[in-house]
Amino acid sequence: MPVPRPREPAITRQHATPKPIDADEPWMRGLHADTGYLLYRLGLRSGQLFNTFLQESGLRLRHYAVLRYLAGSAGALQRELSTRLGYDPSAIVGLVDDLEKLDLTERRPSPDDRRSKIVVLTEKGRAFLRDTDEAGRRVTNDLLEPLDAEERDALHALLLRIADQP
Repeated sequence: MPVPRPREPAITRQHATPKPIDADEPWMRGLHADTGYLLYRLGLRSGQLFNTFLQESGLRLRHYAVLRYLAGSAGALQRELSTRLGYDPSAIVGLVDDLEKLDLTERRPSPDDRRSKIVVLTEKGRAFLRDTDEAGRRVTNDLLEPLDAEERDALHALLLRIADQP
């Protein structure tokens, strides 16, 4: 009787990490000429790296974005989070629920409208962000490894200019 081979997990590192873009492949030339596609691919790669890093905390990049936004504010209405982060309002509700369950955020009455709640970062949420800062820098460094410091600064400045467009 043959010995059964162990099953490979459905998601392996091979599947989680895209293969490098091969510019010499004729079928890829059109995509390489498309800056939008390259930005999309970079965004996917960045999200995959960051989500892998966040995986053990049970959070995803979308949760981290909410926490990072709240760290720079005194709190925000959920509709403000939706607008500022570009997430669907119904997604914000779920993200804040998840963060509240982990005691990283809490909803408090709004001082301007007692019917509204503002979402604020808890001290545990601030500590989580402090603990993730170095790992976040490592993810960025891995992603931008092919670039020198001057190129990284230039890329960052260009991305900021593009991201600031309405």
